[in-house]
This record gives sequence, structure tokens and C-alpha cells, in this order.
Amino acid sequence: MATVIPLPAPPRVRVRWKIFAFMFLFGVFAYLQQKGLAVAALRMMPELGLTQQQIGWLQAAFIAGYSLMQFPGGLLGQRFRPRLVFAVLGFGACAAALVVPLAPLVLTGGPLLVTLLLGRSLLGALQAPIFPVTNGVFEAWFPPEKWPLVQGLASACLGVGLAVTAPLVANLMVAYSWQQALLWTNLPMLLLAVLWTWYGRNTPAEHPAVSAQELAEIGSRATLHHDFSWPRVGRLLRDRDVLALTFSYICANYVFYFIADWSFLYLVQQRHFETLESGWLAAAPAVVGAFGAGLGGYLATQLGMRLGVRRGLALVPLVSLPACALLLLVGEAAASGYVAVAALALAFACEQVNEGPYWAAIMHAAPADTMAGRTPQHRRQRGRTDRSAGGRVLLGPWSVDAAVSDRQRARADRRRHLAGDRPHPSRSAPASLGLLLLL
Repeated sequence: MATVIPLPAPPRVRVRWKIFAFMFLFGVFAYLQQKGLAVAALRMMPELGLTQQQIGWLQAAFIAGYSLMQFPGGLLGQRFRPRLVFAVLGFGACAAALVVPLAPLVLTGGPLLVTLLLGRSLLGALQAPIFPVTNGVFEAWFPPEKWPLVQGLASACLGVGLAVTAPLVANLMVAYSWQQALLWTNLPMLLLAVLWTWYGRNTPAEHPAVSAQELAEIGSRATLHHDFSWPRVGRLLRDRDVLALTFSYICANYVFYFIADWSFLYLVQQRHFETLESGWLAAAPAVVGAFGAGLGGYLATQLGMRLGVRRGLALVPLVSLPACALLLLVGEAAASGYVAVAALALAFACEQVNEGPYWAAIMHAAPADTMAGRTPQHRRQRGRTDRSAGGRVLLGPWSVDAAVSDRQRARADRRRHLAGDRPHPSRSAPASLGLLLLL
């Protein structure tokens, strides 16, 4: 009689969700590094002799570096692959984040301002590839039907990062100094970069802890490699759907950056809350926004399966973006500071709910080029392309066949079979909704 040898049970937590946790934390800690300035500015201005306009320049310097490196950063991710890129970005961002707290120890006046501007630009450039490369990681580690969900959950990291930053930096600043607050909040990224260098892999097939069962669950993408070639880059830059997604995302990101960068100072200077209370209240939009991002990913997944990709991804922004615009008007007109905070929080959630639909759309629009194609996200406030921190979603409803190789078209056809009909740009008006938000 043959002996039956029981196979070991697969791990209860799949490796792909551990990789997801790394991507989530890279986003959280990136926001902790970049948004601490918005809170520390309250003490920096009197101590360093900076004006509020100069603080705005520092914010703009970050966005400029981020915008310029968003697309090249995605290309670097495809060329050098996620494991190496995330390690370099993590350690590099930690070094760049030291410029603002340490430069005042040796410089003053004009040289100090120039150094701070350069440091913020460098930080933006080093953080720019994080979200585009995350996109490629998700394409390799998750099946297409899960893309909206993981994108929505990953986008919640932005809300978590913002929610943690304001109260944490405010309390450290009051207890110690603004310099120490920025230094302490730099440490989590350093630790994460060390852990990623040890545990991270480019694809599931390369990871020794991934079981055969998990490889079967992921499918052919387990060995996906994002190739790089200049002709493909040219086709991507001319693709009308990628360009339309980029323009629309710029419009939506105006709302994201307006709330993320200026809520704390707005509450202190215009609504006259105390420093610590403003820190906690400034976290409210981020907390509600994180919930909205996760909810948006779930809704897009369910609607995509029921209605197909085009209708499913388009429906979420068509409802939430007009609501966001109305809530901004309510917040501005509110006499009560607490009502204004509530309106801002709900408006932020309505904007964030589109993260999952947007990034799922760009993944369908540019298959196998998602690191480079993901660059639509940031630049609203003084900028242009991604949303910083990779981007803020807006118009995710579109996706069509990308003008790529025959092999990629075959992959797109398989995705269509799995996910349903794909959206066409001429059948939705997300860009006009983004312009509505600008009003």
C-alpha cells in the first residue's frame, strides 16, 4: 500500500502580502519625511528668519524634484528592478532628509536658503520613483483582478503617513525642537531600507519563501520582467490615454497638496487653534482619507467584476469628485473651525477614494510598462506630473489598449478576458471633473 506523504501547508500569510506591507510602509515613511516640514515650518520661520513665502518655495522645490524624476524614476525601476531601486531610494532619501535639520547648524541667510532648497529638491527626486516602482511590484505580485484593491490599500498609506506626521512632529517639536523632530522621523525609513535589502525580491519566482501554490495563484506574472527600450518609451509618451490620465491626475492633485501641505498652518493662522490641537486636527483629513482610499479600492474591485473595467473604474470618480468640490466650498464658508476640519476631511476622502480606480486604469492602459506609465500622479500645486508621493488619483476611469508590442497586446487581451470590457477615454470626462475641483 502506497504511503501518502502530507504536503506542508502553505503559509497563512502569503509572501505577496508581506511584499505589499513593504510597499505600504515605504509610502508611509516617505510621507513622514516629506510632510514634516509643513509642521516644523511654524518654528522654522521665526528661528531661521524665513517667510511663509520662502516655506512655500521649499515645498515647491520638493515638488519640482519629484516631478522631474517621476518618469525617469519609473524607467530606472524597469531597468534596474525593484529590489535594488528601493534600497538605493530608501538610503538616499534618509541622507537627503538630513539637510533641512542639519544645515542651519553651519549656515545662515542666503546660503542656508539655497541649501534648503537643494536638499528638498534632492529629497523629491529620490522619493519620486517610489510609487511608480510600487506599481510594477504590484503587477508582478498580484493577479489583475486584485489590482484596484491593492492600489486602494496602498494609497491608504498616504493617509496613514499624513495622519501620523502632523501630531508626531508637533509633539516632538514642542517637547524638544523642530530639528530633533525631523531627525527622529527619519529613522523609520532607514530601518525599512535595511529590512527590504534583506527580504525583498523583484518577482515571486525569485523569492525562496514563495510556495508552488502561491506561484500558481499569481499565475504567469510570477516571472514578469519589466523590459526597457527607448522605442517603447517613445510610444508610451505618445499614448493618448496615458497623457489624458496624467493631465487629469494633475488636476486632482491640486486638492491633495492643498490639504496635505497647508492644513496645519491654516488651522494655526486662520482658524486660530493651538499648536498641539492643530497637529491632531490636521491628522483628521488624513485618517478619513486613508479609509476612503481603501474603500475606493474595494469598490473599484467589486464594480469592475460586476460592470466591467470601463464602467466599474469610471463610476467611482464620477460620483466622488463632484462631492469633493462641494465639500471644499462648504469648508471654506463654515464659520466654525471644527466644521471646516470635518468638511476638509470628507473632501480629502472623496479625492482619495479614486486612488485604486486610477492606478488600476493606468496598469491596464500601459501593461508591462506600469513603472513608467504610472507617472501621472503628482504635480498640482506648482507642478506637473505625478502626485507625489506618487500621485493623487483622479481620473482613473480610462484604460485602453496601449500601443505596444504584439506580445503586450496579447497580454492585454488576456486581461480583457479576465476583467471585462476596458474603458475608452472618449466615454468619460474625468479631466473636466478635475477642473471642477480647481474651482
